[in-house]
Amino acid sequence: MIIIADGGSTKTNWCLVNEEGKKVYFNTEGYNPYFVSTAYIINSLKENLPSDLPLESITEVNYYGAGCSTADKVQLVIDAMEQVFTNSKVYVGHDLLAAARALLGTGKGFAAILGTGTNTCIYDGKNVAHNIDSGAYILGDEGSGCYIGKKLLTDYIRGYMPEAVRKTFWDTFHLTPDDVNEAVYVKPLANRFCASFSKFVYDNNVNLEYSRNLVKTSFEDFFRNLVTHYPNYKDYTFNCIGSVGYNFRNVLEEVVTENGMIMGNIIRSPIDNLVKYHLELSPSHL
Repeated sequence: MIIIADGGSTKTNWCLVNEEGKKVYFNTEGYNPYFVSTAYIINSLKENLPSDLPLESITEVNYYGAGCSTADKVQLVIDAMEQVFTNSKVYVGHDLLAAARALLGTGKGFAAILGTGTNTCIYDGKNVAHNIDSGAYILGDEGSGCYIGKKLLTDYIRGYMPEAVRKTFWDTFHLTPDDVNEAVYVKPLANRFCASFSKFVYDNNVNLEYSRNLVKTSFEDFFRNLVTHYPNYKDYTFNCIGSVGYNFRNVLEEVVTENGMIMGNIIRSPIDNLVKYHLELSPSHL
């Protein structure tokens, strides 16, 4: 039995494939090693993995995760996985590589993540060939759910939010500006907190112009600060994975076109295509 998993900062999608090729899907929270420890991951997996998961029969775990970009962060996750999947060989890669493989298979091209966070790359058909650092949620992550949420929260605490939107925001969350600042600067996992408000932007219909402008300017910042800095970026189609890119795809396609690119694949989650990659296109890294 093998497992393929795609982990964002908020959620991880898992797929168990047994000897007969049957696929079993399940979810846990996300495990970004910049925000959680090995012990945290172990405890969370033990509490949240399906109780009937045959851990002793799993021989291979292919885990791709947000934040798994340096050797020490990768090792942190490997240490956790090996404590839970005790009979498995464990491979840990970056979620950007998962996105590229899911979007492009063994083909070359441009791939992006627009979810809780943001990332981009040029993919050579096997590995990430060129990546501009997104800066994560404090320094960058333009276009992400966190970035959109931050823009919304900034408007709220400064009093810039249109009154009808502000009333709906208060009725929905009952958060004061002090509550927002405490959640961002004192409590853990501020990136998830900020990103959670992108759903409010998506659902808000009391001022569609305000919501649309918030999203469009976020995507314009994403292109200006990241995408357009790739050499010959207009030669590639724009391929994107993640809930934010998928949910706001109409606005995204408009910005893509305005920046001289052609829209390619856009999918919410890479897990199905990633499973296909491992089973059909490139069986086993181990």
